[in-house]
Amino acid sequence: MTASAVPFGRALCAMITPFTASGALDPDAAGKLAASLVADGCDGLVLSGTTGESPTTTDTEKTALLRAVRAAVGDGVPIVAGVGSSDTRHTAALARQAEQAGADGLLVVTPYYSRPPQAAVEAHFRRVADATGLPVMLYDIPGRTGTRIEPDTLLRLAEHPRIVAVKDCAYDLLGSTKVMGATSLAYYSGCEELNLPLYAVGAAGYVSTVANVAPRQLRAVLDAFDAGDTAGAARLNQLLAPLTEAMMASGLPGTVTAKALLGAGPVREPLQPAGREATDGLRRAYEELLAATR
Repeated sequence: MTASAVPFGRALCAMITPFTASGALDPDAAGKLAASLVADGCDGLVLSGTTGESPTTTDTEKTALLRAVRAAVGDGVPIVAGVGSSDTRHTAALARQAEQAGADGLLVVTPYYSRPPQAAVEAHFRRVADATGLPVMLYDIPGRTGTRIEPDTLLRLAEHPRIVAVKDCAYDLLGSTKVMGATSLAYYSGCEELNLPLYAVGAAGYVSTVANVAPRQLRAVLDAFDAGDTAGAARLNQLLAPLTEAMMASGLPGTVTAKALLGAGPVREPLQPAGREATDGLRRAYEELLAATR
């Protein structure tokens, strides 16, 4: 793929936000984690998404996090800042704040809870995209927001010069294929179990929570596919499945499971830390993956 087809790289991590034991933002730990993720194969980082606990971090903390990570990884690593909210004016303000703090792109989720109709969804995204000069990745995750970005809406939004990508958690392979075939939007899988299937039909890559703990193994799937080793890509993808299931389908949010494995400080309420039994299961799945991919 050309650079324009993968505007933020292929392998992106939806990075957790480390906190101190007292619950404060830990910029030093964030910088160290970001540097290690890049060293282990992440092309770019997505900050202040759901995995980054954006609903419970302040605007000031979001800026401090972005600046700490930028200082740690330098200017050559794409950083996409999550700026989505249920308030269009607030989202636009967060977008301008992220641009000033050094973001390379914006992740903008569908307004949640209010469940706006498609015309309002489209207007929201256009207003945010007009607020800065940064490229925008739309985040389609109806299971959390209550509202889909319908394929026809995406076709219209693709005409905007700064709307360049989609983080896809809609679980609609046919709809995603339709939009990819009709536009230049770069699709990024936001659901680890669909990383390889979506990549095989034309996606640019993934934005992954599991990449917080297994960045090398996730990237290896795409590398094998790009090398023409489709059987090898499938095998590696299958090896990742138990960890993906433990982290993303166990009933606990990915933020909680990733922090349990990384020991990256507490989560903020209303989230609660993983219990002993869940943590033990996560560690077993992780250790089995490490043993199988050494």
